[in-house]
Amino acid sequence: MQLWTHSVAAPRSIGRTAAAAETAGWDGLCVVDSQNVSGDCFVTLAVAAQTTQSLGLGTAVGNSVTRTAAVNATAALSVHAVSNGRMVLGIGRGDSALAHLGRAPARLKQFETHLQHIQRYLRGEDVPFDEITISDDAAPAVAELELASAPDASRIAWHLRGPSVLPKVLVEVAATGPRVIQIAALHADRIMFALGAEPERIAWGIETARTARKAAGLDPDTLSYGAYVNCVCHPDIGQARMLIRGAVSIFARFSVLHGQPIGPASEQTKQSLNALHDAYDMRTHTRNESPQAATLTNEFIDQFGVVGPPDRCIERLKHLEILGLDKVLVAASFQLAESEQGRQSSALFEREVLSEFTG
Repeated sequence: MQLWTHSVAAPRSIGRTAAAAETAGWDGLCVVDSQNVSGDCFVTLAVAAQTTQSLGLGTAVGNSVTRTAAVNATAALSVHAVSNGRMVLGIGRGDSALAHLGRAPARLKQFETHLQHIQRYLRGEDVPFDEITISDDAAPAVAELELASAPDASRIAWHLRGPSVLPKVLVEVAATGPRVIQIAALHADRIMFALGAEPERIAWGIETARTARKAAGLDPDTLSYGAYVNCVCHPDIGQARMLIRGAVSIFARFSVLHGQPIGPASEQTKQSLNALHDAYDMRTHTRNESPQAATLTNEFIDQFGVVGPPDRCIERLKHLEILGLDKVLVAASFQLAESEQGRQSSALFEREVLSEFTG
């Protein structure tokens, strides 16, 4: 099972961050995509490619609204080219990137269409103009120019030229609810579950995806599965909980985004999710001292995240590997760099846990 780490999109420092991650033994590094709170994710990944040789690079998580499918695809292909085939495009319905534009996550139909178009572009296929939604108020049809000749469809083919064609960019879909899981099962290369670390919830997500693929006449064994997991390694479990609160609040929120808990959950878990939803303040997004983080009980953190000494972290992560996950992104791990305790925790994880999975 691959283990990836997480970073903010900081173009000036990402070179050092990426090089350190590669040296430590991480399989890959993902950066956030949130234009109002950090730098551009694709520019940042291109910089990271210059200071690394084998480290996987990706977005966690891009969205289907702030860029057209063509722009998302060609940006991913550009990083793929400069990294010699190491780019993975992680995409979801959106969160903070849209909240800072006054918008909620993308509607399901729009998201599915965007995902279909991205996959076509990455394969070098055409996307018909009549499937591309651009308001006439923003730009009229090119036919109005009455040109002698013009493109008859939208396509990206520059990446297919040259003596060495790289493998296709893999597309990972961040998914929590059943409808997004079902959409991802049809159009993604890998589903990255944002369901926490509870085996019951991960197993539910995998079965939901497999059922959707079977119903569509697709082979369920050809889809890969991964998860965003909040993990803090520390000999003092109480300190681990304090370090992980803000990160857990981010990813637990997706399980109650619209006010109803998603997936299998006990009554106690549902109460915790509802309290988190009602307290969530996007202005303190990611913060350990946020109102939403304060609602999380120790029991909820222990179940949703992976916390505690190295042996406990290894055991929890191996349970997820047994379920069928081939990738775990240690989500929002960039927060740990903000304190000495957090930096010590990251070093302990890399020293004692990482090698158990990456060799």
